[in-house]
Amino acid sequence: MVVALLTAAGTGTRMGQDIPKQFIHVDNKPLIIHTMEAFQNHPNVDAIMVVTLPAWVAVLKAYASQFNISKLKWVVEGGKSGQESIRNGVLELKKELDQDDIVIIHDGNRCLVSSEIISNSLAVYHNHGSAVAAIPCVEAVFRSEDEGVSSVISIPREQLFRTQTPHTYSLGKLVWAHEQADEKQIYNTAATCTLMQKLGERVYFSKGSETNLKITTIDDMMIFEALLHTQKESWLK
Repeated sequence: MVVALLTAAGTGTRMGQDIPKQFIHVDNKPLIIHTMEAFQNHPNVDAIMVVTLPAWVAVLKAYASQFNISKLKWVVEGGKSGQESIRNGVLELKKELDQDDIVIIHDGNRCLVSSEIISNSLAVYHNHGSAVAAIPCVEAVFRSEDEGVSSVISIPREQLFRTQTPHTYSLGKLVWAHEQADEKQIYNTAATCTLMQKLGERVYFSKGSETNLKITTIDDMMIFEALLHTQKESWLK
């Protein structure tokens, strides 16, 4: 079985709105539903789990019903951090699924994840046992040691990759990672790939995209709305 585990338990403080960003409507549809539809429509995804804020569980279920998200099987309450929220979802899946089942972890506010990105994540997983969406860094990068005032240290951009989601692992590997995190007292990692790296695991990159943006700020929301209504010109390869 292939399960998409979508994280939607953030409070969205950087967005500065009255409701969590994942429930803001764009084109008369909540952002989390835009994301869920990408996995609903992918032929290789069997089921969807959403980890969300406790007060919004009933709302999420109602939206899923309204927008015909038939693959939604689980809605789980999130934790105090991203790591804790994913852990809650993983432990819930452990109750019902086999260790060899595949889990695609994805940010609920990355609404423009494409079918190609999901398919490539699964392909890389089948080749290497894990997959983390990433894109090369194209900007010049400097490291500052005075809180961003200045720098004399540059980092070759050819060595740098910006990770996104999805992150794809077996359920057994994810259970192991979170058990190890508890044992080694590793808390509040920014992403599953960061936790795996801290545990000595190699990260294998799958296809990412600049359009697979994470909606965190008002600027991100404006970019998302523009991309949503933009079609690729026919002459572009």
